[in-house]
Amino acid sequence: MKKTVITLLKILLPLAIIVWLLASIAPGDLQGLRDRPKDWGTLGLAFVVATLAVSITFVRWYVLVRTLQIPFRLRDAFRLGFLGFLLNFVGVGSVGGDLFKAVFIAREQSSRRAEAVATVVVDRMIGLYALLLVTSAAILFGSVSKSTAALTAICNATLFATAVGAVGIMLVLVPGFTRGSLSEFLTGLPKVGPTIGRLIESVRMFRNRYDVMAVILLMSMGVHALLAFSIFLIARGLFGQTPTLGEHLIIVPLSNVAGAIPFMPGGLGTFEFAMEKLYEYVPTAGPGEVIGVLVALSYRIVTIAIAAIGVVFYWTSRREVQAVISAAELAKDDQPQS
Repeated sequence: MKKTVITLLKILLPLAIIVWLLASIAPGDLQGLRDRPKDWGTLGLAFVVATLAVSITFVRWYVLVRTLQIPFRLRDAFRLGFLGFLLNFVGVGSVGGDLFKAVFIAREQSSRRAEAVATVVVDRMIGLYALLLVTSAAILFGSVSKSTAALTAICNATLFATAVGAVGIMLVLVPGFTRGSLSEFLTGLPKVGPTIGRLIESVRMFRNRYDVMAVILLMSMGVHALLAFSIFLIARGLFGQTPTLGEHLIIVPLSNVAGAIPFMPGGLGTFEFAMEKLYEYVPTAGPGEVIGVLVALSYRIVTIAIAAIGVVFYWTSRREVQAVISAAELAKDDQPQS
């Protein structure tokens, strides 16, 4: 019963936020957007840029897997990557993309399951930290206006999380940390200990590959920059006059940080809310004519179109995918509840 209630909340709360945002838009603005000529070439380019960004994340994962000398083809990285991307949309309250990829590759690499799963964990960790780095750079060097308490809180929390991550990275580099008394203490903590243990074990496998980690981090930062460019193109295609690309490099990463709230599937709701507010607060020339929630929802449509590619992979290997989803659900149920 509790699991069902949580799942319903995960679905209904984000939808309620989006409905509220749409209801707050003046009817004249919506009519103006419908009547306004749209630059379909620019919107198409936004789709291409977003697809390129998502594809780089698949290549990033492929590099991590091959670093451990696990037999793995680039086309398999794209196959599992698109399937995982699809499940991030349809797996609300159930199996997300990362868990699916971890179980799938573990089944395919039965002799090296721990290493295979570690690549998924490290891939996610580096991607999230790259987002924090890009966002922190935007806050520190992009003249973000701390005009509201909420925006100030997001900025401060982002800088704090980035600093904590930097400390964590330095600790990992200390000889003996991943096998010393401190790691034993952390893994023995109630509730969070098993999760910390899995993270430490995953990091241990890549600890001496600083060159690979640096490349992966740069790739991840490039992904977030491309996503900001994609949303900039969407705004241009819809409204013409928009905040600058530099201002979008502030707006989009900050919105993605807000959208990283674990409770919301794919940041649904929180991402749209953050975009709406940041389009008001960040541009030096004022909010202008751009309606942030409509840009955010248009970006959702772009990502759904990208996820549709995963449908092709799903139908071509439906039985195998369903078996992996069932195994992933069992694995999730077996995990300690925090």
